[in-house]
Amino acid sequence: ILKIDFTTYVFLFRRFDFRPRTNSYCQAGVIPFCPTGRDTNTMPKFEATDQVEIYALKKPVWEFKFGDLLGKLHIMHDAIGILNLNTKQNYTMEWYELFQLFNCTFPHVLKNDSVVWCNQGATCIYDGIVDNLWSQNGTLIKVADLTGAQFNQFAEWVLWDNKTGIFYETWTVEKEPGGKMWFDSFDCASWVLRAFEELANVGARFDHTIQLNYTRIHLYSDTPVYLGNATQVFSNKTLATRVREFYREFQNYRSATLDIEHIIQGMIDVLMYHEFYLFYNFEYWYLPMKPPYLKLSYNKIPLPKPREKLYFKPGT
Repeated sequence: ILKIDFTTYVFLFRRFDFRPRTNSYCQAGVIPFCPTGRDTNTMPKFEATDQVEIYALKKPVWEFKFGDLLGKLHIMHDAIGILNLNTKQNYTMEWYELFQLFNCTFPHVLKNDSVVWCNQGATCIYDGIVDNLWSQNGTLIKVADLTGAQFNQFAEWVLWDNKTGIFYETWTVEKEPGGKMWFDSFDCASWVLRAFEELANVGARFDHTIQLNYTRIHLYSDTPVYLGNATQVFSNKTLATRVREFYREFQNYRSATLDIEHIIQGMIDVLMYHEFYLFYNFEYWYLPMKPPYLKLSYNKIPLPKPREKLYFKPGT
């Protein structure tokens, strides 16, 4: 077993050189990914002198089915809105899972005992902002101004981020509430925070009177134990059985209709186990869980201040 010095190390999601093809078994389910989005790897191009506004967008997860129900639990989906004041065109930009949340959180265990992950995430940008969708049960608020030239620099970063940050990670793993972080999440909220940081890098002026909160789902664990990559884990019969049986507990909660009771029951089962198997950066980790085991937080994170960095260049 590989021993990691966690006293000074936090695992962050790694960057990849390219986006692999998804397994044909993976299906989006109720709603396809980015159904009205622009063509792949395209971004709107603004004139350098255009005046652009950036909006923070929030709505309850699965609002289309459950309305504000998950909003009451602070389970929110984050995105950003873009308005070009010169052309009067606006856009919605968001990063989320290709095959819906539960498929990113747990794998499929097939009848032949193979374990299939459907956990890619990507950026979706589409024309327009459906104001009521975001404002009715969530947030639609202007947070920043920038020029068209600055937006075009930001757009370069978005394309790079989309090509290299390709896997969704639901969990934030920590030693205790407010304590040492073992693994960071990689989800819609963390994408918005990355995007806001890059907007600050290119010179966007943020309104620091605005206060925004972001959802995190935490697991609490003593020091994680490295198990290995898929080949190492599933070539060990005893270990492979333990991992498969853990994930099989969550197969019954998949539903084409996104049954909320199933999702809640899945989270209750996480609480019942005093152990967890985490898949992170194509590697498996054993988490010896500890109280309070699982927790939702909705914490305030300040908008970024101007950076010395002028703009992002791919490869830097």
